[in-house]
Order: sequence, then C-alpha cells, then structure tokens
Amino acid sequence: MRITISPIAAEDNPFIAKIIRSTLEEFNANKCGTVYYDSSTDHLHELFQKDRSGYYIARVDEKIVGGGGLFPSDGLPEDTCELVKMYLLPEARGTGIGAKLILQAMETARSFGFKRMYIETMPELKKAMSVYEKFGFSYLDAPMGNTGHHGCSIWMCGNL
Repeated sequence: MRITISPIAAEDNPFIAKIIRSTLEEFNANKCGTVYYDSSTDHLHELFQKDRSGYYIARVDEKIVGGGGLFPSDGLPEDTCELVKMYLLPEARGTGIGAKLILQAMETARSFGFKRMYIETMPELKKAMSVYEKFGFSYLDAPMGNTGHHGCSIWMCGNL
C-alpha cells in the first residue's frame, strides 16, 4: 500500500466532493448548514487558490481516499485558520492517513504564519473529535468567525 498526500488538482474535484457527501450521508450528518449543501464542495480546487489556504488529497495506490485542508475563514483572528473538509473513505479510516492529512495542514498553516487552528464539527462525527483531541484540540463554548456552517454544533481550537 503506497500512501501519497498531494495538493488538490482540478481533476480531483468530483472525487473528493463525492467522498465528502457520502461520508456525511454515512453518518446521517447530511443536513442543512453543512458542507453537504455548500456549492463550493464541488469546486474545492478553485476555492483553495485563496491566499494562506491549502487542500490536500490522500491517495492509496493512486485511488483518492480522502482529503483535508486549511482555510483562513472569515471572522477568525489573523493568527487562526480553520481545519476544513477532513473526510476519508471507510477503508482509509484507522490507517494513519487522517493523521497525515492533519499534520500536512498544520505544517502548511505554520508556514503561513498561523499560530492556532479552529475546527467545526458535529456530534455525528464522534470518531473525528477523538482524533482532534489527540492533536491537542480542545472544546470551545461557542463558534469562532463566520464560516456559514450553522449545522455544526461542536467547536474546537488548538495551538500549532
């Protein structure tokens, strides 16, 4: 098994959009106010051309199995970015691929001068929360910034 992590390319858009939506369906988290209904989910390569952002695609033997990135979401403090759109196919979970994606996003965030990383998630994605905790993220009482994802009710932040 050969695992690679690389920046998103335009041709990756339909594959990662399908992974994001199928994962949310799997966990019954495909609700209003989430990336499930966000039109940018179909155009991630274009979205991540923004300064101080990055999105990475994980492949196993050339098959796209997930992705994740960082974004300077509106309303966040200047030193804080958001860990965004972290989704993996079932066969990629528990293999360390998610950790590789998070580490890549954190390394890129540090290179852009960010000091903290913010996450929005939902109760349906319990396993993800335990992974974020292992990376030092702690829970917040309220959201930060203005991400537009009012369907997320759990907020976390960690130092880079």
